[in-house]
Amino acid sequence: MTTSVSRQDAVSAPAPAGVDAARWPDVAAVPRCSALRAAVAERVLRHALARLPLSVRLPSGRILGAGGPLLELRAPEDFYRRIGADGLIGFGESYMAREWEAEDLVGVLTVLAEHAATLIPAPLQRLRGAWARRQPDGGHNTPGTSRTNIAHHYDLSNDLFALFLDETLSYSSALFPQLPARQADFVAGQHRKIDRLLDLAETGPGTRLLEIGTGWGELALRAARRGAHVVTVTLSEEQRALAEQRVRRAGLQDRITVQLRDYRQIEGRYDAVVSVEMIEAVGAAYWPAYFTALERLLAPGGRIALQAITMPHDRMLATRRTYTWIQKYIFPGGFLPSVTAIEDCARAHTTLRVTDRAGFGAHYAETLRLWRDRFTQHTDEVDELGFDATFRRMWTFYLAYSEAGFRARYLDVHQLLLRRDAAAPDGAS
Repeated sequence: MTTSVSRQDAVSAPAPAGVDAARWPDVAAVPRCSALRAAVAERVLRHALARLPLSVRLPSGRILGAGGPLLELRAPEDFYRRIGADGLIGFGESYMAREWEAEDLVGVLTVLAEHAATLIPAPLQRLRGAWARRQPDGGHNTPGTSRTNIAHHYDLSNDLFALFLDETLSYSSALFPQLPARQADFVAGQHRKIDRLLDLAETGPGTRLLEIGTGWGELALRAARRGAHVVTVTLSEEQRALAEQRVRRAGLQDRITVQLRDYRQIEGRYDAVVSVEMIEAVGAAYWPAYFTALERLLAPGGRIALQAITMPHDRMLATRRTYTWIQKYIFPGGFLPSVTAIEDCARAHTTLRVTDRAGFGAHYAETLRLWRDRFTQHTDEVDELGFDATFRRMWTFYLAYSEAGFRARYLDVHQLLLRRDAAAPDGAS
């Protein structure tokens, strides 16, 4: 093994054909980057590779790294320029541009996620403000921009999501009966997840239930079948249309109302509030408004059950102002909280307290693996829906990147129960 790169090793391969420059301008063109910045990126990466259980094969056939899953670097100069210019955004765009390949993509990304906190040397970490991209103005989830940010992802196409989700159309982590999970376990795993949340919220006959984040309606349907009266809100027109169709098909129009509404605009009081992987789309600046809304909407003695993707508190603090590949291409305005941030924000702005929590990140890794398998199996159908090869590559990277985060335990998913502090009077805010 060696970590030295000659100029021969660093010669770029021809730019890949087939990238639509009008649709993917930052993938089709390698960004401008000074020779110094690209050289620093190369040096940092070479130093990291010397310590990582990863193998990187250069166009010359030489191998870098300490051994492990193989990353095939096809265009080194372009790769370093992208990372020098845009950091991890450049890393993802380089994959979209086919400048690197990995047969075991999840394996490669898992190694990187396991070492995320130490990939960048400490002196450069302290200078993060000088080199890390900042959130664009439109990335904040104000009442005016939230719908646009949600539509970017959830209004892509109901048919697209149906290709890789299970028949419940649940776009959140399942809680499987056993691991490793099988495709045959999907429906049972999604219902097990939903039932645990409804149990936490003590949902039953006559419960006035509010769901923030409808998805495609499976939780609302399951709650209504328990006898609850459900108001469920979404900002996605595509999701609302299909959720209402499913409600009509189930004959539950008298128990379920689907509204196109921001959480800040909801009215009424509810015995229970349930929200599945919605807080990630709120944005850190609006967490106080989110928890204040939850408290305002909760009737005396009520319960709130949340499912949230979380990250370690120190990593959340280190990255809270950084613009990421996921935010640019997948979830504009999104940001993952830590459990500590949830607890602290609720305590600082409301009388709500987390009284129960359970993590099951290994189940999310399996959920993502099964989604990725199904997505890969439906390549032709994705093409028929009008999505091009670069989109498919982006989506594959997104699913693999997310799975790797859970396998490395860089990410987790929690179900949390919040109730008003017993020392505070019901209705206090």
